[in-house]
Amino acid sequence: MNFIEELQWRGMIHDMMPGIEEQLEKELTSAYVGIDPTADSLHIGHLVGVMMLKHFQVAGHKPIVLVGGATGMIGDPSGKSQERNLLDEKTLRHNQDCLRAQLSKFMDFDSDAVNAAEMVNNYDWMKDFTFLDFIRDIGKHLTVNYMMSKDSVKKRLSADSKTGLSFTEFTYQLVQGTDFLELYRTKNCKLQMGGSDQWGNITTGTELIRRKESGTAWAITCPLITKADGGKFGKTESGNIWLDPKRTSPYKFYQFWLNTSDEDAAKYLKIFTLLPKEEIFALIEEHQEAPHMRKLQQRLAKEVTIMIHSEEDYDTAVEASQILFGKATADVLRKLDEETFLSVFEGVPQYTVSRSEFDNGIDILELLAVKTDVFPSKGELRRLFQGNAISINKEKIQNSELLVTKEHLIADKYFLVQKGKKNYFLVVAC
Repeated sequence: MNFIEELQWRGMIHDMMPGIEEQLEKELTSAYVGIDPTADSLHIGHLVGVMMLKHFQVAGHKPIVLVGGATGMIGDPSGKSQERNLLDEKTLRHNQDCLRAQLSKFMDFDSDAVNAAEMVNNYDWMKDFTFLDFIRDIGKHLTVNYMMSKDSVKKRLSADSKTGLSFTEFTYQLVQGTDFLELYRTKNCKLQMGGSDQWGNITTGTELIRRKESGTAWAITCPLITKADGGKFGKTESGNIWLDPKRTSPYKFYQFWLNTSDEDAAKYLKIFTLLPKEEIFALIEEHQEAPHMRKLQQRLAKEVTIMIHSEEDYDTAVEASQILFGKATADVLRKLDEETFLSVFEGVPQYTVSRSEFDNGIDILELLAVKTDVFPSKGELRRLFQGNAISINKEKIQNSELLVTKEHLIADKYFLVQKGKKNYFLVVAC
């Protein structure tokens, strides 16, 4: 596989320094991407850089993941308005271990292959680096004029900026450049990759390597991922879409990709999956002939959910997605874990009833028209039962004298009521 050609057709290159293609053809090369360890999980905003490293390893080269334990304490002037919080070392190491476990789904870290992936932490070489060492060994090699010329710095110093730029953030590019220099020296790393907003920081590293080591290093950046409607990629009303299932359930993860626009789905298939070129373009053509079938979105959601979670999680997410459209059975409902169940019925009106009512058994008319106001009266509820318009836990019920017990509860807590095809109500035992 030709790494550069692969990234180009996938739309994953924004800028690259000349000469990198020749370098990759000449020899096995090491490249790194930096990841901020301020959380114990990656989110989908990290995935572009991760996929670049994945393709890099598939192409026969060596990927390095740099966990920014030191830089994560500083803040990055490339558009972020506030400096990041200081992490203690215990939290930092915990987060690093969690990130490595997630990244192992994408890259081979553990084999004895010459291009096995590595993870490093810049805290390891920065923690004992004194300020005097820094200004002597790093600071004197780059002028303030050079540092001021970076777009990321200019933006924060412009008249439009309300936040200004702290000295800490201003020196960020020197710290990141030091990382590249360290990896060049110790790992023979000659390429850094990142988002297009990192171009200035990355090229500071290549300049530092040139001035201190008389060496040559390269930079490749990918476009910042946007949505067709101009919205921010990877953000929802509830926040980031995380890779950790405890933070974002596989069902919600699947739904995020399933709900992308046609234009975005075509773009994301290239960036976030390993599907070959011919297959992706065939899918796009097939989708254009029958857009209502949403084949692009379905395939995208399938590929990414299986890659991040598992085929079993994907199957569960598909089954759960069908519940609201009347295609699921009571058995499917009962198989769902509580988090997925609540995700499916997010926004559905909820009513709480004492657990003892279910333990003792309660008449369904009493439950739904007196203990709760799901229905305004027992008479109306009776008529709905007679008209076969009520389902309990996805099963049609015509018996208006049903005694509801704890055996009817989903996950020993929830009682799902459905009127007609689209009106759901959730009674919670507590």
